[in-house]
Amino acid sequence: MRGRFCKVSRPRQFVIDLMRASCGVPLITMKRTLDVGPLAAARAAALARPGWSAIFAKAFCLVARDEPILRTLYIKWPWSHFYQLPQSVGMIAVARCLDGEDCVLMQKVSAADEIPLAEVDAKIRHAQTAAIDQVPAFRRMMRLTRLPWPIRRLAWAFGLNMGRQHANYAGSYGITSVAAFGPGELYALSPGPFLISYGQLAPDHSIEVIVRWDHRVTDAAMIVKLFDKLERVLNGAIAAELRARPQITPPVRVVAH
Repeated sequence: MRGRFCKVSRPRQFVIDLMRASCGVPLITMKRTLDVGPLAAARAAALARPGWSAIFAKAFCLVARDEPILRTLYIKWPWSHFYQLPQSVGMIAVARCLDGEDCVLMQKVSAADEIPLAEVDAKIRHAQTAAIDQVPAFRRMMRLTRLPWPIRRLAWAFGLNMGRQHANYAGSYGITSVAAFGPGELYALSPGPFLISYGQLAPDHSIEVIVRWDHRVTDAAMIVKLFDKLERVLNGAIAAELRARPQITPPVRVVAH
């Protein structure tokens, strides 16, 4: 059957390169349903509701602040070793439409535990709506895709195999989800070491969370602990921060005598 050649767009080229970089990472998966009733109530009452990506980004960073292994990278150069970051660096998947093509780009959010939740949310929303050249992380990705393949491959190899650069290229954790588009479980790939995906909030205020992690860095026992602490942080520190913000005032009922 005769078809036609179609040019690979720059956003699609970025995803192709990202998948190639991810295919050698031994990702293990664990899923758990979290009870986020207190968080859901606080978010529903908030005047400005932050997105779930911002919520999970800050919650993960709060947990990782006390768990150094969640800020640890497996690095190959110049020899195999672990590299521990002083703070978490997130890569948040952002759905965009560029030149009529739907695509996914990564917004970098550093040290979400050290800034207000509203600021984390603002960074992600800016990446969702601003022009591509106004988002530094997007500009860097697009510049990389312009390079010839041999140079691009070398740049990815250098970026992912040097401790300091890995955080700049791929972060220490990633967040992705299809909850905004409908129900479904997403088992994505990542250069590692940690990738979080979440589903839609259920009527009983539960939410399914999937964690994929580089098995070279840690084992399942650490991920069980991560889930436990994540649930406590979501319903504790994150919910408290939301309650401290302006709340929706319930309507006053006037009773006639």
